[in-house]
Amino acid sequence: MHQLGRPTTLVRMALTERDEAILDFERSWWAQPGPKAEAIRERFELSSTRYYELLTEILADPESFQYDPLLARRLKRDRDRRRRERFEPRPATEWRSR
Repeated sequence: MHQLGRPTTLVRMALTERDEAILDFERSWWAQPGPKAEAIRERFELSSTRYYELLTEILADPESFQYDPLLARRLKRDRDRRRRERFEPRPATEWRSR
């Protein structure tokens, strides 16, 4: 239980082996045969949804940038671009008539 008056400190955890394996996988998955979702299930025994939840958590950790700064920046940039595309309205000129 937390005692009043005592400061709390957050302990920063290093990336786990699984976190590093996920980052390593993201660096080179495209060179492997077969669909990415299938490779995720086989290698990590995770659903794609859970895998991407973990990847988001890993990218939120500053340790991921120390482990592989180029990969971490690229993954965050790609994620942010996808979010913008999903949530920002498109210009009227992009809508196609059906």
